[in-house]
Amino acid sequence: MNILINNIDPKLSVITLQSGKTQSVSALDRLPKRTYEVVYEKKDTVSERQEMLRRCADEVCSMLHKDKVSEVCLDASKTDAADVMAFLEGLQLADYTFDRYKSKSREHVATVTVKSGLISQEMLDEQLNVWNRIFWCREWVNLPVADLNAEQFADELADIAKDLGVACTVFGKKKIESLGMGGLTAVNKGSVDEPRFVVLEYCPKSLSKSKPIALIGKGIMYDTGGLNIKPDDYMQEMKSDMAGAATMASVVFAAADNQLPVHLVACLPLTDSRPGFNAYAADDVLTMYDGTTVEVINTDAEGRIILADAIAYAVANYNPQLVVDAATLTGAAVRAISTYGIAAMQQHADKPMQKLKQVGEEVYERIAEFPFWKEYDELIESDIADIKNCGIAQAGTITAGKFLAHFAKEVPYIHLDIAGVAFFSKKQFYYAKGGSGYGVRLLYNFLKSNK
Repeated sequence: MNILINNIDPKLSVITLQSGKTQSVSALDRLPKRTYEVVYEKKDTVSERQEMLRRCADEVCSMLHKDKVSEVCLDASKTDAADVMAFLEGLQLADYTFDRYKSKSREHVATVTVKSGLISQEMLDEQLNVWNRIFWCREWVNLPVADLNAEQFADELADIAKDLGVACTVFGKKKIESLGMGGLTAVNKGSVDEPRFVVLEYCPKSLSKSKPIALIGKGIMYDTGGLNIKPDDYMQEMKSDMAGAATMASVVFAAADNQLPVHLVACLPLTDSRPGFNAYAADDVLTMYDGTTVEVINTDAEGRIILADAIAYAVANYNPQLVVDAATLTGAAVRAISTYGIAAMQQHADKPMQKLKQVGEEVYERIAEFPFWKEYDELIESDIADIKNCGIAQAGTITAGKFLAHFAKEVPYIHLDIAGVAFFSKKQFYYAKGGSGYGVRLLYNFLKSNK
């Protein structure tokens, strides 16, 4: 979708935005054009109002598709700039569909011309870059492993990084083994496809001596559960188990697109998890990158095992000021808060977490912070190793976070369990069915607020 700032073309259909006491979205025939009127309420909070506008935009987008309108004007001359941007965001995100395997492309909006004296081209270009990265994130998450395995994903990331001037290092299987990444190596043992470990570093010259923020993303390209194999109904949609890696790569690329003054390092462990060959098994004891020994209780708790190596690598090699991970980690997170937000925990990172929660409310990608009491550490104690990879069923989301926090050591650490929001089995407003890109706006705006 192209978005332009210009005057209204009288020949084109028009979307009008205006505030009122009630909310409504309607379409009117006014030959030779069609008018879509959006009346929106002044909600109690700015974030609620702007979320309502995104959802109104989703309704309008559906109408435009149905009416086969590909070019439209948005008359927002009487609307606040931030509200206009929220509406445009909803329209842009709602227009996405995963069409790569469709013989016939679905309807899309090609061009939106905006009438507003409050929006600059600079403001628009910044957001267009972020929305573009969300689209890429969705595409990666939606692709099946047959067309996007660890090697292919690493190659794509390297190509994009080169175009943006982002430093990219890709470790192959032998290097991963030589580094002592016992977690990533173990999870990959059941697969014919080799693993990859990708490091992306974006650093403006003025920040070359600063400590980076480390972004860690779970990159399980497909998850069968390993030898603790998933039932068939849980296997569906497991192509999405690399959404954490896709999210973190997209955030780094969005920062580079817009030249944010932040120093970022993304560490992305990539592999699929299969039950073949010499697959790792429950009762195995793994030695991780930092020397920690881990007793395997369940091979389907594999995401935290590869993330542990990545977190330990980032801490040891980059001395980050903050570590943030994103992972489709636990079904327990979905059971706890459903698909309305991200389950999160923090260690030594109270202030960054408060800021992240504030930004989450602003962009409506919200965070539910779980307790991280020291008693939860007892649930992952092992009789034969330093720790075990999962505990009892209770507090499963928290114990997964506790496992990962061990590898962050004393570095401020935030864990984001995006299991409920990274992939939707049905359309949810402007989030299409499938990969959502949920978390990209959250983290980009968090980084922007900390510049």
